[in-house]
Amino acid sequence: MIKFIVLTFKFYPFKKLIASLNCGNKLDYSLLKGKIKYDYDAKMWQHASPGGWYFVSLPKKLSIEIREHLKWQEEGWGRMKAFAKIGEIIWETSIWFDTKKDTYILPIKAEIRKKSKLKIDQIIQMSIWI
Repeated sequence: MIKFIVLTFKFYPFKKLIASLNCGNKLDYSLLKGKIKYDYDAKMWQHASPGGWYFVSLPKKLSIEIREHLKWQEEGWGRMKAFAKIGEIIWETSIWFDTKKDTYILPIKAEIRKKSKLKIDQIIQMSIWI
């Protein structure tokens, strides 16, 4: 007799989570349960192209650990889904593996930069969940 094990996954309403944070509600951290949290400090930088995006580079040791253990989660172009947190702001995002820098980079969108009052070359205390 063949037995089958059925695995079920619960998908959380992350868009509602993000919207509720913008309204000043507290984050329900149970929504991030099962994800790996990494805390680090990083300096924000801007890509050299005209109107270049803003990023933080993850520390190389952290990138090596993530790549060794979680590379299977990467999608096209070394993209990996994540959640990021600066101060009290948390948002759904992705990290990309940058082969030139040999580390993952995390884009910091304008809305986050404005709310957090971030500047280029500023050291930022961050958390990410993968």
